[in-house]
Amino acid sequence: MSAIALLLVGLIAMALGYVFYSKFIAERIYRLDPNYRTPAHSMRDGVDYVPTNKFVLWGHHFTSVAGAAPIVGPAIAVIWGWGPAFAWVVFGTIFFAGVHDFGALWASARSRGQSVGMLSGRLIGARGRSLFLVVIFLVLLMVNGAFAAVISNLLVSTPTSVIPVWGAILVALVIGQMIYRYNMKLLWPSLGGVIVLYTLILIGNQYPVALPDEIMGLSAKSVWILLLFVYAAIASLLPVWVLLQPRDYINGLQLFVGLGLLYLAVLFGAPELVAPAFNQELPADTPSIVPLLFVTIACGAISGFHGLVASGTTSKQLDKETDARFVGYFGAMGEGMLSLAAIICCTAGFATLTDWQQVYTAFGTGGVTAFVQGGGTLLANGLGLPAELGGTILAVMAILFAGTTMDTGLRLQRFVIQEAGELAGLKVNTLIGTLIAVGVCMALAFGAGSDGTGGMVIWPLFGTTNQLLAGLTLAVITVILIKLGRSPVYTLVPLVFLLAMSIYALLVQMGQFYRAENWLLLGMDVIILIAALWVTLEAVIAMRKGRDPAEQAFEAQP
Repeated sequence: MSAIALLLVGLIAMALGYVFYSKFIAERIYRLDPNYRTPAHSMRDGVDYVPTNKFVLWGHHFTSVAGAAPIVGPAIAVIWGWGPAFAWVVFGTIFFAGVHDFGALWASARSRGQSVGMLSGRLIGARGRSLFLVVIFLVLLMVNGAFAAVISNLLVSTPTSVIPVWGAILVALVIGQMIYRYNMKLLWPSLGGVIVLYTLILIGNQYPVALPDEIMGLSAKSVWILLLFVYAAIASLLPVWVLLQPRDYINGLQLFVGLGLLYLAVLFGAPELVAPAFNQELPADTPSIVPLLFVTIACGAISGFHGLVASGTTSKQLDKETDARFVGYFGAMGEGMLSLAAIICCTAGFATLTDWQQVYTAFGTGGVTAFVQGGGTLLANGLGLPAELGGTILAVMAILFAGTTMDTGLRLQRFVIQEAGELAGLKVNTLIGTLIAVGVCMALAFGAGSDGTGGMVIWPLFGTTNQLLAGLTLAVITVILIKLGRSPVYTLVPLVFLLAMSIYALLVQMGQFYRAENWLLLGMDVIILIAALWVTLEAVIAMRKGRDPAEQAFEAQP
């Protein structure tokens, strides 16, 4: 089958979903009010609460939620064949992710920018809120620890990416000044930023930067991880307009350039999908497609981390409530388009089925490496780009997305720590909250791994925990809709499906961890399962209470 057909079907379906389904959700279910005064205005502080142009905010939201996950998940899941991965990405993006991200943003914006964890306290009870915050903290710990390891591995394996990756920070700082200090329109900073970024890619491709194997007793990976956490800590302390917003915005533009190149390579190269639609010759020990497909592909279909970003940083920057449709739902579309590109790269970027099978020798193989390798081949065959340059472009894309996720993830972890302190009657200031967040992540990174890659130790639980979080976020949104007397079916159906698949996957993993005598992951698995079931029970109790005429926050201007 031609990759062109897969590309066109996926893009057309997502476009129709945005044009029609998201409009229905915005007008009939969430009922956006263009006159509502968002927290970005009512609580404006110039640091976290800043009214933001919807295109810039889309860039922040999308690149914060993207990370490496929409690439890694599909790149692993195609081991079952491209058919199931493609169906879950397209269907999940339209009916699951868009409604979830959009809803979390809307609910938070109507609640003074509170995170979905804190919002759950008023809607489903104090116990549910406390357990919700535990799940949120663990997800953020996994993301920050694991993405630091992923980025360091790519910086070591692809030294041509070092200059553009770190140079992008300077580009973002300049763009932030141009937009906010000098009030320039978006056009010229955007064009200039993209041109400089891709110039840096060309320079980096000519001048690779490789650290020595050991520096002061630390491996090259360890040094990169230390630098990444220092950078992320500084970025999380700065006002969002200085670095976070412009960095995410320019990375969002870079995504469209990168996706444009990949899609053009598919159109001009007309590659065939060498991988089977349904793989009947699975490697030994490959787990069952149900439920593992639905937790392996999270970002790109639906992801609980998106709800944390939507209700953590994005809601505090929403200029108009009506912008939530574009930022939230179309942000999910961006994830879907990236995952679609990953599926094509990992199934059409190989010369033969045998070449593909040599990469996919076991479950968990593939990943970013397959994406970079396959995508580089597509760019070379379709557009004539040198394979090394194509690989550099895709590696930079993956690293920049993962880096922006770390920026936002650490800021979100600080918010969770401050909210937990508030519940305990303690006031945790921004600096202390950031230091605690970094300290916990560093303890995991270096306490569980000699080269700073300890974040990968608990990564096997990320997929299930992340999808459980998405289900719990949908539960909060469903409670809101029921209290308002609106139809909950559009969130309730994804909620039930996600909880069923995620709990099933947790039980499967529990057996695996027990047989492997991995007591750390087994203990965490049990804790997460108990917390999820408890929060779900509290949510069901809240749903059964039905409509609440006293619930005014989501209907009227406060």
